[in-house]
Amino acid sequence: MTTSRGDHQQRQHTAGVDPLGALRTPADPECDVFLTGTVFLDIIFTGLDSAPVRGTETWARGMGSSPGGVANMATALARLGLRTSLAAAFGDDHYGEYCWDALEQGEGIDLARSRTVPGWHSPVTVSMAYEGERTMVSHGHEAPPPDGSLPAAPPRARAAVASLAPGRTQEWVADAARRSTRIFADVGWDDTGRWDLAALPDLEHCEAFLPNAGEAMRYTRTSCPRAAARALADKVPLAVVTLGSEGAYAVDGSTGETAEVPAIEVTALDPTGAGDVFVAGFVTGTLAGWPLADRLAFAGLTAALSVQEFGGSLSAPGWSEVAAWWNHVQGCAGQDPEALRRYAFLESLLPAPVRPWPLRRAVPTIGFGRSA
Repeated sequence: MTTSRGDHQQRQHTAGVDPLGALRTPADPECDVFLTGTVFLDIIFTGLDSAPVRGTETWARGMGSSPGGVANMATALARLGLRTSLAAAFGDDHYGEYCWDALEQGEGIDLARSRTVPGWHSPVTVSMAYEGERTMVSHGHEAPPPDGSLPAAPPRARAAVASLAPGRTQEWVADAARRSTRIFADVGWDDTGRWDLAALPDLEHCEAFLPNAGEAMRYTRTSCPRAAARALADKVPLAVVTLGSEGAYAVDGSTGETAEVPAIEVTALDPTGAGDVFVAGFVTGTLAGWPLADRLAFAGLTAALSVQEFGGSLSAPGWSEVAAWWNHVQGCAGQDPEALRRYAFLESLLPAPVRPWPLRRAVPTIGFGRSA
């Protein structure tokens, strides 16, 4: 029996860990998580001392490229051992070929519901990371309507992740919810400035809503992210508000349970995609049935590890990287024992680390030859 390069790459990250292994049965749906959205080619410049200034040339100390957009979350989910299916359009240019290969062969993501669009070029984002933030310039055109190669309905899945947008209804979300798929949703910036929850019609189908603090406070007209989470818990069963450097806060509207976990302090190289990785970690813990506080802690940990590498997809950690971090941090002098106990629940899940920390996850850029 032969194995593909994708199988090898996926095992390298998952280390054979299946967080849902104890829950699997022959009657399982065909995938764990379904996503759909736009795949970008991300080109990332790091090591900038300041923002580029008009009329000058700025040199970056680092550069990389990776699939971006919805690929960030799809990769993060796959590296955590979830069977991930992505429906997306890909350009028929070299960028599109690279992204398809990186996701299907490199990460083991199911692209059976995706398609290559003849004559359509891949959307591109250039991201410049400096001072702990990023500035992005994007270019692309909306893909033409599906020509029948995309499914009329989403597949049976344990969960799906939806990106909500004001005034937009995605029929697949309601369809998936009717088929008992658990819907997790994030949201982007409201360019209309109205910040009206009623303009997010698909929110009624969601089990969990995961905005950042700024988005949550604007949607709820509150001045505190924790108050915003409590207000959102009246609209969805579970509200999770990310607090940036302060961590995350969650309210379970069905039980009244709350949880708050501080962020892990790390030296950030590139924050691109950290929110996507957070969602992937939270979805993983939720499907595995972990306590709320453990889910928050794991999501925050995976996001923190991701910002230490460039890009939003190739920087996503898998179980190998989490194991290496845990082994390393326990031997570091000056660690707070109480803070370490917050992650003790990982002990029964993690494989033995096979490589020392830190681990390099991201391939530098397009154009390097493959090793045998």
